[in-house]
Amino acid sequence: MNKDFFKKVKILDGGMGQELLSRGLKQVGTLWSASAILNEKYHKLVLETHLDYIDAGCDVIVTNTFSTRKQKLIENNLGHKFEELNAKAAELSLIAKEKNPHILVAGGLPPQNMVYVEDKRSDEEIMENFYDQAKIISPFVDFFILEVLSSSREVKLSVEAIKSLKKPYLIGLHVSEGKNLPSGEKISTIVNDLRINKSLGVILSCVSPENYSLNSQKLKDLDCPYGFKLNGFDFTNPASGYSNTYEKGNVNNPNEILGKRKDLDPQKFSEFTKKFNQLGATILGGCCETSPAHIKEIAKFRDQNLNLNKPM
Repeated sequence: MNKDFFKKVKILDGGMGQELLSRGLKQVGTLWSASAILNEKYHKLVLETHLDYIDAGCDVIVTNTFSTRKQKLIENNLGHKFEELNAKAAELSLIAKEKNPHILVAGGLPPQNMVYVEDKRSDEEIMENFYDQAKIISPFVDFFILEVLSSSREVKLSVEAIKSLKKPYLIGLHVSEGKNLPSGEKISTIVNDLRINKSLGVILSCVSPENYSLNSQKLKDLDCPYGFKLNGFDFTNPASGYSNTYEKGNVNNPNEILGKRKDLDPQKFSEFTKKFNQLGATILGGCCETSPAHIKEIAKFRDQNLNLNKPM
């Protein structure tokens, strides 16, 4: 894979878990998107969703592995299916690519414990979790995307964990509100500790357009490809109680806690994307509560502005 891939404008796919729920997925426990991998009858739905994002115009699809992380499966008494479910999720992504050889598959490596909060477990446990998941999906993917990470420590440990697999990676940081990660650290503090030149770029992952806007200049200062995966939740800050309520409870849909914006339709999403691209972002994508329709609007913008394909 060309290390300069994201120096030209590229479009990532949109949300998977929320999109599957909207298409009729019935959740098992707190498995969220992994429910569609556990139950074979939904495999076709996962593949169709990947293909719909490709048809919408994305350049990259992400494996449906956000909730096949080991701790999430153990929480649902399914730890014994860890390897099977991760391999199947990655395989479905690869099938989509085989039908569309021009796209790339990103191996999604999520926070290995809870979401939107700092992982305070031992270095050894965090690294082991990242490596175990990455090792399974590595043969199916072109690069890794480290998704929704909440501290510099998690970023460092994840990068170290996947080093032996010799795959490029895209760093995805999460900012819940303002300019701090859930750990309390600022983006500027984190990136100073990273060897950015070994990554494909840096994005803010599962953030609102408003929070991305607050931090876009900090990303631009990194002098590497950067961008976003924007969500359509009302909020993801720790005060939402998401980690303690959804991750540990019996809620059918994360948006019951985090809310769902009514003002982020595909057209509005595209307007944000245009603005952020004009400010320098080259990695453009969606996250929770975005759909193929949102990605299609970005692709229209890209295709109508051929200069976007010139190196930044």
